[in-house]
Amino acid sequence: MQQKLSHMIPLLFLFIFFSSLTVGFARDAVAGESPFTPKAYLLRYWTKEIHNNLPKSSFLLSKASPLTAVESAAFAKLAAQNALSTRLPEFCSSAQLLCFPEVGPSLEKHDKDANFVVYQEQNFTNYGTGRVDGVDSFKNYSESDNLPINSFRRYSRGALDHNDNFISYATSGNVVDQSFNTYATTAGFGAGQFKKYAGDVNVPNLRFTSYSDHANGRSHSFSSYTENGNAGQQSFTNYGKHGNEIPNEFNSYGTDSNVIGSDFSNYGEDSNLANDTFTNYGVDQNNPKNNFKNYGEDGNGATESFSNYRLRSNVGDDSFQNYAKSSNGAEVDFTNYGKSFNEGTDKFTGYGKGEDEQQRIGFKGYGVNNTFKEYAKERVTFKSYTNRSSANSASMALSGSLVKKWVQPGKFFRESKLKKGTVMPMPDIKDKMPQRSFLPRSILSKLPFSTSKVSELKQIFKVDDNSTMEKLILDTLKECEGAPSQGETKRCVGSVEDMIDFVTSVLGRNVAVRTTENLNGSNSNVMVGSVKGINGGKVTQSVSCHQSLFPYLLYYCHSVPKVRVYEADILDSNSKAKINHGVAICHLDTSSWSPSHGAFFALGSTPGKIEVCHWIFQNDMTWTIAD
Repeated sequence: MQQKLSHMIPLLFLFIFFSSLTVGFARDAVAGESPFTPKAYLLRYWTKEIHNNLPKSSFLLSKASPLTAVESAAFAKLAAQNALSTRLPEFCSSAQLLCFPEVGPSLEKHDKDANFVVYQEQNFTNYGTGRVDGVDSFKNYSESDNLPINSFRRYSRGALDHNDNFISYATSGNVVDQSFNTYATTAGFGAGQFKKYAGDVNVPNLRFTSYSDHANGRSHSFSSYTENGNAGQQSFTNYGKHGNEIPNEFNSYGTDSNVIGSDFSNYGEDSNLANDTFTNYGVDQNNPKNNFKNYGEDGNGATESFSNYRLRSNVGDDSFQNYAKSSNGAEVDFTNYGKSFNEGTDKFTGYGKGEDEQQRIGFKGYGVNNTFKEYAKERVTFKSYTNRSSANSASMALSGSLVKKWVQPGKFFRESKLKKGTVMPMPDIKDKMPQRSFLPRSILSKLPFSTSKVSELKQIFKVDDNSTMEKLILDTLKECEGAPSQGETKRCVGSVEDMIDFVTSVLGRNVAVRTTENLNGSNSNVMVGSVKGINGGKVTQSVSCHQSLFPYLLYYCHSVPKVRVYEADILDSNSKAKINHGVAICHLDTSSWSPSHGAFFALGSTPGKIEVCHWIFQNDMTWTIAD
């Protein structure tokens, strides 16, 4: 009996040890959840690394990986074997990631006019090939979808007098990725109409490759195209190449958009009697970037008109390389071109060069800060070319009335506004990023994260070349790898544990995370209630974290010197009832900021002359030493 007991004593101790460990796990874990999940591990890590008794942030914990313990272990093993791509749909769904869905099977045939309503994620390959007459209408197509992915390859190829209407297409989407490859190739007559296309979209990425190549007399119009968009890219490659008498209209293209880029490569190359009209193109945009490369090269009798192009935009950068080069009888008119605030830059290289004496290129009411190299000087005329001083005067006169178009009222404000009783506009603080979750560290540590390994990342997440996702990944990696600004300490983090490590390395272990409580008061006038300055309202250290677009939830966290952080009750301006509890940060040293920063445009000053404050938006945060 004594011998049996001697064997049982170690087992008894092990049982007691694991029982107490499980009880400890359960104490930190969410009720009803396994103590071995990523969220339970995070809770234990938080307790270990942050040395205070403040409640753990439910806001931040809600972003922890939703994977179960079994799922986490299985996907970590696949990541270690570089085999996550074999179960990517399951991984993306279970881990709540941003992954583009696979396009559905091709819809190749139809017998009558088609009306596509409430469709999404379709593959239109060889669809409408050889159609005669009829109309295909895409109305309310992919409306308000988070990630609408559609592919139009060889659509309406060889069609005759067939019309395509894209009305309210992919509007109010988040990350919109659309591809039109060899669309309407060799088509005769008919029309393609894009109206209210991709409006109010967060990140549009739209590609037109060999669109209407070798087409004859087929017209295209882009009306209200990507209006009110944010940070996207459109590319037109070989558009209308070898076409005959193809009229194209770009009307209200990209109006009121923010940082939209458009690339026109080999557009209308070797075409006959092309007629392109850009009216109100890029109007009221913020920093539009447009590149025209080999546009209309070797064309015959082309007519190009740019009216109100980039009018009233903020900055902007356009490049025209070999525009209308070696063309015959081209007529190009630029009217009210480049009348922007905070001067942009336009470069014309090899513009209109060739032997043809019939070319006519005119600039009327043209802006400033432009470079013309190797252009046909004898055939280019300039009328009412704006000089620098008059442009600056116009900018100053109109900037106040148009500031709302580029900088929402209340987005930036002075520190003096943070006083009880102040009524001020509150901007839209709603998070417009796709919803995602952090990855558990056990998986994150096995994934590549650098521009040098972007091909591996693309393989894992099945990212196509030249796609929206590739651009998002590259842009984020470059931002994360970029040199910090003066006095800045930065790190990109893909797990809460990594965030805690960075924060505590900067601020120490007695820290608290703060964010604005809810969305109440957004887009309206609010009254400031009780205000509390963190660290007694003195200059303090903080680490602010802002979301970046990436397949998994990723934050750009950074600490900048000379800030003050405030918490304030936000009241309804009429009833005086409390509706929100906001967090604001004031940057006291703005000397290294760009002169074109929206804060100076809104507040009317220059770098280093004023402090700039802003609210912490939904799903962003700032860490400070705990009071």
